[in-house]
Formats: sequence, structure tokens, C-alpha cells
Amino acid sequence: MSDLPYTTDLLRLAAEAHGAGRLEPPCLSHTEANPVCGDRTTVDLHISSDNIEAMAHETMACVLTQASASILGQSLAGHSLADLKALREAVAAMLEGGPAPDGGFSAYRHLADVARHPARHRCVLLPIDAAIKAAQG
Repeated sequence: MSDLPYTTDLLRLAAEAHGAGRLEPPCLSHTEANPVCGDRTTVDLHISSDNIEAMAHETMACVLTQASASILGQSLAGHSLADLKALREAVAAMLEGGPAPDGGFSAYRHLADVARHPARHRCVLLPIDAAIKAAQG
């Protein structure tokens, strides 16, 4: 049996699926997959003057990836590509035992216990990586 941290808050984040769907037409889009477990997420972005105006995702994945995508869907609009890259660094640091991101991305604290499961770090980072690659065109 797994000892993954499937808390009520984590499950709620995944179920709420903030930003689920696709943007029509997407300005920028990228699909990222994890071949180890089969997780897959497509992120669509509308960007203007380096500002992310809208984000949507289509995520077929585990609860950890779904929760991460939901956090992005809820909080990414209004941020810059630099903010997104800083978020990636902050979440990666959290997964190595550091503090959770603060501010608009503080919900990542619900994924902090994934630090004990290095094989699952990619699940948390997958939507963020897809968003960065979409933003970079």
C-alpha cells in the first residue's frame, strides 16, 4: 500500500480542476507526458506582453498532477513567464524539502509531502513544465 499524502485538501484541489478545458483558439499550447506512469497534460496559454492572461489545461493523470494543474489553473493568470519559471524553481526546491511557494501559489503546500516520494516529483512538476514550454512557443 502507498503512503502517498492523499489528504482531503489535495483531493479537493484535484477534483475542483480549476482551469480544466481548452482555450479557443489557444495562442500557445504544449503537451507534456510522463512515460513512467502515463500522466499527460496539455496546457493552453493566452499571453500578451509577457503577461499570462489565461490558462487552461486538459489533464489525464494521477491526483498529484491533477492538483498541480488545478493550482496553476486557479492562480497563473496575471503572472509573467519569469514568475512561472520562479514557481518551477520554488516547487522543485519544495520537493527537495524546502518551503512551499507563497503568495498566489501557496496551495502547493498541499503537495509538500510528495518530497518523500522522489519518483512522484515529476507528477507535480508536469503541468508547470508544460506551461513553461507553451509560453516559450
